[in-house]
Amino acid sequence: MPDDIIINNDRFTLYLSEEEIQNKVKDLAAQINRDYQNKVPIFIGILNGSFIFFADLIRQVTVDCEVDFLKLSSYGDAKISSGQVRLLKDLNCQVRGRDIIVVEDIIDSGLSIDFMKRLITKENPASFRVVTLLLKKTVAKLDFPIDYVGFEIPPEFVVGYGLDYAQKVRNLRSIFRLAPRESGASSEKD
Repeated sequence: MPDDIIINNDRFTLYLSEEEIQNKVKDLAAQINRDYQNKVPIFIGILNGSFIFFADLIRQVTVDCEVDFLKLSSYGDAKISSGQVRLLKDLNCQVRGRDIIVVEDIIDSGLSIDFMKRLITKENPASFRVVTLLLKKTVAKLDFPIDYVGFEIPPEFVVGYGLDYAQKVRNLRSIFRLAPRESGASSEKD
């Protein structure tokens, strides 16, 4: 995997390698395995972004569990959230009285995870926890803690490992961040 890639004329640089990500996924799964011994949690993946992280995480989980998915939209094709969260696919499982673990790829503004918490906790689960691979802590506006965090990252635009740019590049095995534009660069030839 190269250290730099070009997507839609934007340059991205390697931020988290495949090895770093996989080591963190194993660490997160080990914590969950300890916390949920003798329980059967329902893991709820948030589509589309979490599907790669979700699959890798669930394969490292050794406790009995169930899975389901929610699909939300707050970005469209943009680099920044629209600020509006819409439910595109609801749950198929019953959460009342169950231990729920929501699996997110990234928590940015916190709007989506706040929406999910309100949606799920109104059904009275036994517990509600969140695992996220990435957390932009300095911009997330949350009034509750995130239980399992892979990496805290600065407020930068990142892609790969499920994270998209206009629905593309989710399949990259590493995570890349948008490189700053070079000042004084000219696109015209002399």
